[in-house]
Order: sequence, then structure tokens, then C-alpha cells
Amino acid sequence: MKINFLKAAVVAVGVSMTTVSCSNDFVETKFYQDVEQAPLTSLNEVESFARGMYTSMRAPAYYGRDYGLFAEVRSDEMYSTGAAGYYNTVSNYTMTSADAYSRDTYRQIYTAVAKANILIGTDVNGIKGTDPEKTGVKYHIGQAYAMRALFFFDLLKLYGQKYTGGTLGIVTPLKYDPKAMQARGTIAQNEAQIEADFNTGLAMMIANASGTGVDDNSKVDITINGVKALMSRYYLYKKDYAKVRTLVNEIVGSGKFQVMPEPSYVGSWKSTKQNNSIFELAVGVAGSNSTDSWGYILNYDGYYNTVMRDELYAEYDPNDVRISDDMIVIDGEVYLNGKYPNLEGTDNIKITRYEEVIFNGIEAELNGGSAAKALDYYKMIVSNRFKADDYVEPTSIDMATFKVEKAKELVGEGLRLWDLLRWGDPVPRPAGASTNPLLTAFPIPRVETDISGTLVTSNPGYDN
Repeated sequence: MKINFLKAAVVAVGVSMTTVSCSNDFVETKFYQDVEQAPLTSLNEVESFARGMYTSMRAPAYYGRDYGLFAEVRSDEMYSTGAAGYYNTVSNYTMTSADAYSRDTYRQIYTAVAKANILIGTDVNGIKGTDPEKTGVKYHIGQAYAMRALFFFDLLKLYGQKYTGGTLGIVTPLKYDPKAMQARGTIAQNEAQIEADFNTGLAMMIANASGTGVDDNSKVDITINGVKALMSRYYLYKKDYAKVRTLVNEIVGSGKFQVMPEPSYVGSWKSTKQNNSIFELAVGVAGSNSTDSWGYILNYDGYYNTVMRDELYAEYDPNDVRISDDMIVIDGEVYLNGKYPNLEGTDNIKITRYEEVIFNGIEAELNGGSAAKALDYYKMIVSNRFKADDYVEPTSIDMATFKVEKAKELVGEGLRLWDLLRWGDPVPRPAGASTNPLLTAFPIPRVETDISGTLVTSNPGYDN
């Protein structure tokens, strides 16, 4: 792989870093293509660079919009109406190697990888500051390892061949080098690297959590519990249920989070840093994607592109609080107006919330764990989705019920396609769409495979 995209990621941190919020939510970093990256030499530079990494994550081509919606328009939860021309090639399985969705998301995630690699490559001995400040730097390097694991995981899900009939994974560059040539690894090699990064990052964060500048209770920076939550998502994808059970037990046992209670549920997506939030990307006015935001695609008053399937809508009890504000039915279409409701695109982007972790725990307990604990977890969710007089306590939970309940809670949040593939359940395709399972994996962009001397091979079924 020659990462020709990464010229956009080089930055001289000392040249231009502009704080765009009155809070410490995030720092916008201006990137220059013609300035070579200088070593980071202070805690302040490391912190600012880390926030620049989060900035890459909230771009429309990644968590700001597209990545999550790819998993919704190809699911049994939602579909694309084709409104405003969004996601037609994705939902109809007509992508080519020149497809803009595949190209732009590939570029954006690898740009985030490049920033993580620059942080990982920081020489702590070259940091000017006190020992507590150097400890803080090590914590942030640990964060970068954990985020690189997430980036590789996201790339593997989208471009790798796991669950699509192949063995090829993705390229996993481990240092910042825009001129490097590297081939795709196998799925097994990728998974080993992802696990190594998660484990290294978690260990570094735990060991250095006392450093200067560390806020391990933050909602808008990855924390120790945030890493564990993302690891539970990853191990669920691998079907390593024992590790999921351990991680979920630790997060629940921390006592730091709660399922959003019924009285507070309505409107909770309009507020930042709620008690159910484990990790979210700070946005605000300065970081808004505006009409390019996730919510603008979902909302009826926006592009009304991605709507709920009638079959899922019919599963909700009329007294379920989730149906009262999150959804609106117009001309027979169900619009998810309640998630990311601000049409200015200023809502923080939820990367993982406590409810997802609880569902991870339910599934893991139903697969080799404790049925009683699975039921307890299930009650934590459903008891908070009805007024007390409308709630009927369940006496059991099985996988069929679990799958429906997970869809009802997490619809529109970008998880469902990966669930269906892991379960081996049918992935709906529109009438006339190709049934070739290889096309579930996105094409490797032609701008990557056409580079002279590239080692990167294309995905089968495409035109490169």
C-alpha cells in the first residue's frame, strides 16, 4: 500500500492549532499538505493532536454520517428512499471501484490512522515537561493505540472479506509513512493486530491514568471504559463471548453509567454527555457538518433519505417511549427524527452508549453464559422504556426476542448490518440487486489499486 491519501494528514502542530470551542471539547487542527510532520514535544501538542484525530472521525465520510448509515441502508432495520440521491449505489449493490462512498470513507479512515500513528510514534523522552506531564502523554499514546484498533476494525468490517466468503483483510500501517508500500493482511492477521492495539492501549491508559491532563471520566475523549466498550463490540463481532462477558461485567461494575430512564428518554438525544454516554464525538457549532450530517439524512425535515422498515416499526408497543418522540410517520414512511434531531448538525455523535454494552452482555450471556444474567440485563433496558403502569416484567429472554429488542433500541445507530452478518441472518437486498455475497464487502478504491507498484489487491466482484 502506498498511502497517497496521507499527505492530507501531515501537520506541523506548532504552526497552526486553533481552539474552536470555549470548552475543552475539542481542538480543530489546521492541516497542511506541504508541511512535514515535526516531532511532538509537549503535552499540549499531544493533546491537541489527539483532538485532531477525533476531528477526522466526525467527518461526513466517517462517523459524521456515512459509515453508520452504510450499515443501516443494507439492514433489516432501515432502507434508503433514494431521496437527494444518497446511498443509491450502496443500497442497490451497484458500487464500482471508482465509487465516491468507498473512496472517501477509505481515505478518511486511513487519515485517522495516520494521525494515530503519529501519536503512537511520539518519543516520550523528547517531551518537554514534568514527569506527570510525561505520564499524561503516555496515557494519550495509549488512547491512540485504542483508536487505531477501532479504525482498523472499522476498515476490516467494510473492506475485508470476513463473513463474505474470503480471507483477505485490510492494510494495517503501523507507523506514519506516506510513501510506504504494504499489502493487505489476512483477516486473522488483522484481528491479531486489532487485539494487540486494544490491549496495548488499555494497558497504557490504566498505567498512566494519573498523569497531568487526564480526564478518565470524559465523555468526549476515549476513556478506559470507552476502550472496554469498543472491545466488547469487537469481540462480539468475533463471537468471543467469554471476553465480551468479562468486559461488560467490568463496565457495569464500574457504576459510572446508567440506561437512560423512561422520564428522561424523550429528548435525551438533544443533550450532550448524558449518563448513558460512554464515548461521543464533540461537535458543537464550529464542528457541525450541517446538511452533511447524520441527522440530516434521517430527519423528515432534512433529506429524509434513510427510513425505518415497517416490519420493525410494527414491533413497538404503543406505550413504548421510544416511539413517542424518536419517530414520525408521514405518507406511510417512518422517519427517525429523534436521533440527531438538530438540523444544524451540532449534535454530538454517539460512538458507543451504555445500552449497546448491555445488549452485548445479553448476547454473550445467551451464548455460553448465564441465562439469569441475560434476563437481568434485558430488564435493565425494557424497564426503562415504559411508564411504571405500562411495564410488564419479562420472565425470559431468548435470541429471537433479543434480536428484535436490540433493533428497537439501536435502530439508526450504524450497527445492524454487522449483527446480521455475524448471526448469519439474511441481509435484505432490493429487487433486482445482485445477490453476489462478495459485494457485501466494499470495493478497494481504484485510486489505491491503480498506484504504480501497489501491493494492494482488489476485492473480487469489482472492476479493478
